[in-house]
Amino acid sequence: MATRKRKRVTLTPGAKRKCELTGISGNGGLMAELQNQAPPGGNSASAPSSGDNAAHKWVRLNVGGTYFVSTKQTLCRDPKSFLCRLCQEDPDLDSDKDETGAYLIDRDPSYFGPILNYLRHGKLIINKDLAEEGVLEEAEFYNIALLVRLVKERIRDLENRTSQGPVKHVYRVLQCQEEELTQMVSTMSDGWKFEQLISIGSSYNYGNEDQAEFLCVVSRELNNSTNGIVIEPSEKAKILQERGSRM
Repeated sequence: MATRKRKRVTLTPGAKRKCELTGISGNGGLMAELQNQAPPGGNSASAPSSGDNAAHKWVRLNVGGTYFVSTKQTLCRDPKSFLCRLCQEDPDLDSDKDETGAYLIDRDPSYFGPILNYLRHGKLIINKDLAEEGVLEEAEFYNIALLVRLVKERIRDLENRTSQGPVKHVYRVLQCQEEELTQMVSTMSDGWKFEQLISIGSSYNYGNEDQAEFLCVVSRELNNSTNGIVIEPSEKAKILQERGSRM
C-alpha cells in the first residue's frame, strides 16, 4: 500500500502564534485553515462601483482645444442632434478622441457655450461679445432644430429694430405769460409733451397790467414723416408752433 507523502510546511513565528490562539494543532490543521481563507486580491465578484457609473454618465468634449464636460442626458436633449449621436457612438460619425479620451470637435469654443447652455436649461443666452449669426452657424452644425428657430427669431427682431432706427425728438420753446400758461398746456396734443417750465423774470405788479413771463419747453417724437413726405400738423399743433415763433 502506497503511503502519501506529507508536504512539510514551515511556520513563521506569526503563524505559530495564531495556531496557539485558535487551537489549531499540527500542520494538517494549519493547511485546512489556510485553504479556507480567501487569497488576498482574489477575483471575488463585486458590484460595480459608483465611479464606474459616473464614468459612463459624464462626457468630455474637446472643442477647438477647450474642454467641456457634460452629462449624456444633457447632450441628448435633442435626439437628432450631432452631440446625441456622438454620445451614442453612431458608426456613421467619423469621430476621434484625444489622449484624454475626450471627443474631438473642430469648432469655435467661444460659440459652444450658448449651445451647451441651451441644452442645459432651454434658454437662449448670448454674451454681448458674440454675434447671433455665429450662434446660428453652430446651432445648424450641431443640428439642434429648436435652437436654430430661436436664433433666427432673435436675428429677425434685431433687424426690425435697426430698420426703425433710433427714436428722435423735436423740441420747441414757447414764450407765454402767466394767464396763457394753463390754456397752452391744456391745448397740447399730437404727441407734444411738456418738458420744462422756465421763469424769465417776474414783473407782476398789482397796480398795472404787467405779468410774469415763462418759457415752456415741449417735445414730440419725430415720427410723422414717411418716405420724405411730412404730415401736416393739426390746428392745435400749429398754435404751439406760432407761439414758439415769437421767440
